[in-house]
Amino acid sequence: MKKSLIIFLFGVLTSFTTMAQSTIIKGSVKDAASSEPVPDVTITIEETQETTLTDGFGEFIFSNNVPLGEQILKISKIGYTTKRYPIIVNQGQTVDITDMTLDIDVSDVQDMFTITLSDDELNDDTSGADNISGLLSSSLDVFQRTAAFEFSSSFFKVRGLDSENGSVLMNGIEMNKLYNGRPQWSNWGGLNDMMRNQVLTTGLTPSDYNFGGVLGTSNIITRASSYRKGGRVTFSSSNRSYTNRAMASYASGLLDDGWSFALMLGRRWGDEGFVDGTLYDSNSFFASIEKKINDKHSINFTSVYTPNRRGKSSPNTQEIYDLKGIKYNEYWGSLDGEQKNSRIKEVEEPIFMLNHYWDISSKTKLNTNVGYQFGKLGNSRLDYSGGGNPSAAYYQLLPSYHEQRDDLAGAYLAEQKFIEDGQLDWNRIIDANVTNNINDISSAYALYEDRADDKQLTVNSIFTSEINDNIIINGAVNYKNLKSENFGEVLDLLGSNVGLLNIDSFDGFEYDNRNAGRLVGEGDKYRYNYNLFAEVISGYAQAQFKYNKFDFYASGSITNTTYQREGLWENSRFDGLEGRPSSYGKGEELSFTGVGGKAGFTYKISGKHLIDINGGYLTRAPNLRNTFSNSRENHNVVKNISEEIVTSFDASYIFRSPIVNAKITGFYTKIEDANEVGFYYADGISGGNDIADNDTSAFVQEVLQGIDKKHLGVEFGIEAQVTPTIKLKGAASVGQYTYDNNPNLYLTSASFGTEDGSIDYGQANLKDYKLAGGPQRAASIGFEYRDPNFWWFGATANFFSNAYIDVNALTRTENFYLDSDGLPLNDYEEELATELLKQEKISDYMVVNLVGGKSWKVGDYYISLFASVGNILDEIYKTGGFEQGRNANYTQLRDDNADGNPKFGSKYWYGRGANYFVNLNVRF
Repeated sequence: MKKSLIIFLFGVLTSFTTMAQSTIIKGSVKDAASSEPVPDVTITIEETQETTLTDGFGEFIFSNNVPLGEQILKISKIGYTTKRYPIIVNQGQTVDITDMTLDIDVSDVQDMFTITLSDDELNDDTSGADNISGLLSSSLDVFQRTAAFEFSSSFFKVRGLDSENGSVLMNGIEMNKLYNGRPQWSNWGGLNDMMRNQVLTTGLTPSDYNFGGVLGTSNIITRASSYRKGGRVTFSSSNRSYTNRAMASYASGLLDDGWSFALMLGRRWGDEGFVDGTLYDSNSFFASIEKKINDKHSINFTSVYTPNRRGKSSPNTQEIYDLKGIKYNEYWGSLDGEQKNSRIKEVEEPIFMLNHYWDISSKTKLNTNVGYQFGKLGNSRLDYSGGGNPSAAYYQLLPSYHEQRDDLAGAYLAEQKFIEDGQLDWNRIIDANVTNNINDISSAYALYEDRADDKQLTVNSIFTSEINDNIIINGAVNYKNLKSENFGEVLDLLGSNVGLLNIDSFDGFEYDNRNAGRLVGEGDKYRYNYNLFAEVISGYAQAQFKYNKFDFYASGSITNTTYQREGLWENSRFDGLEGRPSSYGKGEELSFTGVGGKAGFTYKISGKHLIDINGGYLTRAPNLRNTFSNSRENHNVVKNISEEIVTSFDASYIFRSPIVNAKITGFYTKIEDANEVGFYYADGISGGNDIADNDTSAFVQEVLQGIDKKHLGVEFGIEAQVTPTIKLKGAASVGQYTYDNNPNLYLTSASFGTEDGSIDYGQANLKDYKLAGGPQRAASIGFEYRDPNFWWFGATANFFSNAYIDVNALTRTENFYLDSDGLPLNDYEEELATELLKQEKISDYMVVNLVGGKSWKVGDYYISLFASVGNILDEIYKTGGFEQGRNANYTQLRDDNADGNPKFGSKYWYGRGANYFVNLNVRF
């Protein structure tokens, strides 16, 4: 299959030819101050959709679908003042405008937006921050720009879709992780100056680099010759994710000998951000070196290294927020006078890329890329296998627990103790271990890390050819190979000198059965140890056709994906004997074939009015995370697993005039046959003899399979330059994102006595429940004022509604009304059950943001100071949440909610209160 696929793809790519040109517009752009060529300038023929970019020499050319008569060329680039040049185009002639100039814009408000977004909002990896795929910089679409700059802090997701539905590339190499399909933003965090050059496509519109997803493609270009010559020094202060940031960058521009280079260093740090105990410690390094060999060949090498550590924050029940406020974080406590967070995320994954650019002719280009990424991703947590839960927010330590036991005195004491402290007691944890040392007992508590050490090789070739004035052909072949080493590692024995037993204290199973009874120490592997292998071969071909009134395109792709798990330890529960699943050695090699097709057209009613329609259908492999039901314990694959199916359609009306730009889009996306795997501790599960000791509690893996989801809605954006200095803007998204079927649910657990360790609970009645993940309706209105004396000010009011709590699927199965013996509950009341299972809707809210700044030119230096204040009215609002899985049946859920203060209530995330970001930079 793989060999045939490769032969087919190369056959497609090598069959392209080029033809002659006719009517042409060409020219070049230089920096007004330095006279150096400016690459990646956007050149637009106004009142058309014809757009191109300048190359490394600042040159550009239009040869397809060139309009005749009087035209206006608009030249623009972030960091420069936009200019407009009038030209006259005659049939069959060449218009040559060389040495157009751009002046540096010392009031670069978009620069601030870019910094705020990429450093603050998208550097997180929680579901809430997984929202705006690829929108690291400004795009021409007012709605996309508003979604990125105004909606992102409220966990808004464009079209309700996760970022796995979009592609983020760097020099044509896809950066989405094979484990979960999402880009790891912190892999290039803090490198804002070097990440500005991007080519962004939205939705299904065609990309020159890959087939893309239904959210579009963003290609970050790090060619050394593409950066403006000069340097920049920046210092920032904030109370959001970090408190301080310093950066320095320099680019040489294209030197006389054909060499160019770009360098950057950065650091972001802080003891805590807006939420208590969330330390931030990040360094960033970047280097890009390019050699222009001759007029046809250029080679570029890029290295990116951004090691970073940050403290996580906890979702909390409403009871906890009412007692401690929205900044409360249960993960930290004081030790030796300093904050110590038990949940630290650490990412250290260097990226190296070698890119070859071959201009085969003026019309045909071939770009070949090799990328290698390796390193570690770790998430620490406390292990308390030999002691009680150490969290001060443990449900038995909160007032609600005592109130449900009619212990009002105990509730009051618990409340006062939690209000006065409410943090981890590290000293008590260490004392418990020291006590165990005296009695030669293994560690009761330890700090360990869930680790994934990845090594990924990516190779691809991207082909582009202009067949004639009207036809452009694109194509690519791609290869990825991943080895992911997954294990737990002991970080700190917290005062113990005996060690930690490598055993499951809950069920008594050995994690490493072939080394039973082993004690592990700091630096040793713990709990699990296995490898995941993935290999992907893919390719796409695309044709774009451009004419005076009508543009259209068609694109197709094919992908072969293989996965395999290799267990390096044998879990004693899954030893492969007597029909039990195996956990040791290599498991089955899984293979998935994905195909995709999309097409669309733009009808130009006139230069001001356009209609744009796109449609696509694709099948894709499930990601690694949702392929194995519990890869930490065994080889088991999700039952009846198959490729996911995605169908998408959108239609837009676009209006453009010298004063007003507007776009309205209707969209529909359906995802079918998806899988989701979740992990939690469940109480009230039925299963009878299939559960050890007929228990109703277990740590489970929940597998939802065959999920269908429906996303439909309307997006709207408008901006009007009402005066030379004042711009009004507005945007809105009205969507409905729901489950579209009742998927099957089964649980797996080492506590289950079934042969494969699973119990099937049949259909989960999820149809028409709302998908969680931010507000499904959002709107923004605002203005910008830009004074000719280089100061500016802007404000927006943003409105959010129709956000919902993520429901627990197990309570929507037969388990909800069955007793532990598998028979229906005697006291079940359907009317009350309906009320208990009603999905919680988050209250509507409004957030007002301000931005402003001032810039100066001092000799050859450009100084900019700007600031933003988010949520200036200090609105308190929830951004998301989820139902806990502890109350898995009717009786428990009813009893826990009887007094309105459940001990296992939903957990929530809150947005930040009033916050700020201040930035000072000097460019030269």
